[in-house]
Amino acid sequence: MAVTASLGGLLFGYECGVMNVVLVMDAFRIFFKFHNWNGDALDENGKEITNDSQEKWYRDLKEADNKATLEGVITSSFVLGALCGALMATYLGERFGRQRTIMIGACIFTCGAIIQGLSVRSWIMIAVGRLITGLSIGCNGVLCPTYISEVAPAKIRGTLSSCYQLMTTFGIIVAAIINSIVWYYTNIKPEGLGVKRSDKWAEVPNFEWRFALLFQVVPGLGLAILMSFLPKSPRWLCSKDRDEEAAEVLAKLNATSTSDSLVQEELKAIQEDVAATRAAGSSSVGELFSPIIRRRTFITFLMQLFQQWTGINVIMYYQSQIYGEIGFTKFMSTVVLPIINNFVNFISTFPGMWGIEKLGRKTLLVIGSLMMMVFHISTWAFSTQTYKGKLWQYLAVASIFLMVFSFAWTWGPVPWVYQAEVFPLRVRVKGSAVGTVSNFLNNWIIAFVGPALMKAWSTKTFLLFAAACFLAWVYSQFYVIECKGLNLEEMDAKMAGKA
Repeated sequence: MAVTASLGGLLFGYECGVMNVVLVMDAFRIFFKFHNWNGDALDENGKEITNDSQEKWYRDLKEADNKATLEGVITSSFVLGALCGALMATYLGERFGRQRTIMIGACIFTCGAIIQGLSVRSWIMIAVGRLITGLSIGCNGVLCPTYISEVAPAKIRGTLSSCYQLMTTFGIIVAAIINSIVWYYTNIKPEGLGVKRSDKWAEVPNFEWRFALLFQVVPGLGLAILMSFLPKSPRWLCSKDRDEEAAEVLAKLNATSTSDSLVQEELKAIQEDVAATRAAGSSSVGELFSPIIRRRTFITFLMQLFQQWTGINVIMYYQSQIYGEIGFTKFMSTVVLPIINNFVNFISTFPGMWGIEKLGRKTLLVIGSLMMMVFHISTWAFSTQTYKGKLWQYLAVASIFLMVFSFAWTWGPVPWVYQAEVFPLRVRVKGSAVGTVSNFLNNWIIAFVGPALMKAWSTKTFLLFAAACFLAWVYSQFYVIECKGLNLEEMDAKMAGKA
């Protein structure tokens, strides 16, 4: 069940991963007028052809003046949609339940993918399509971890909840592999190299990017179909006075009968929590800032804020361009290095699934922020020496990989697990939505200003993120409260100062 619900993370990962490659596809750049092409060619290393005897490898595209702005708008529209989706999740998750709303979100994602893949030659249509897929990701970003936390046993809740982050990283690597293969066969030695074009803005064949974006339909429909076979959240069922159904779900989750003492104990704890919630009246957003809840609200909001300002998504969205800036060839920058980096991201999530229960949430945050700060600084330092030779280029890339490793097993899974488990039932979806809104709001800012930052500051941008990681360490060390191993009811007591 956890793996199926975590497919919402795979949709998020594929959407992030696909844009890194699509943004450097020649056909996409020409179609949306990021660049134009007059027929000139580049050699194997991406350098201009100086004589006719040189072998022609790539199109020599000329950048448009508004390229950074258009790139930022198209990339960030997805995150803006995710921000709105996170806000919608509060109402939909309570009204229709976690399981059903995740299914609806998957169908919305599929519609958005179709609009993107069939886009006309205007940035507006693809931006709208990405905004729609963002609505789904934002909604499911709240509800998938919440759903998992409500059906998982307390002892392994953190491990199972971190499956969402695992599937996100898996989606990124799937997107990188599939679309790098597409890029390889469509962007290396294409037809027309060296032949002057009468219209430099004329389209070239668009199969590559349309296929990449339409392929999102597959995981979108897959999540919708698979979620239809999963049970509803027992905590949500109890909140709707459907206790018998809740008992049946708990019995399935524990592989026993409804009369088993374990099932009855869990059911009783949930019923008591629901009763206490009702006694206090209906919840409101303002309650998130009440004396007994506001600390966890601020912890959750800041945790997701710092997650984005570690700089991870600037790397994941624009890594091909970063590698090119460091001095690697187009093939290395677009195919080889992104696949290696995304594989590092995926594999590194597994230590986090172990550490989140063994070491605790707070410990991972403290370790991760310090490691990322060090590797951001080393990436900048090595990148300033790349003119001395390839050794420095590879050292800079190694630092990027190590930064991604540092993120993937610490700050990657922890915020999603933490926000799904710290709030009482009455405000759980609203509280989780606060964290997800923070994530996507800051993700949107990063995605929008990222191209301009990289253009203006180049690799000095890594120093900005190093400073953010230092602040993240201060926050983790002195403000975050550990909640490892507590059930959801014990969590309420600890956060309210009763334990």
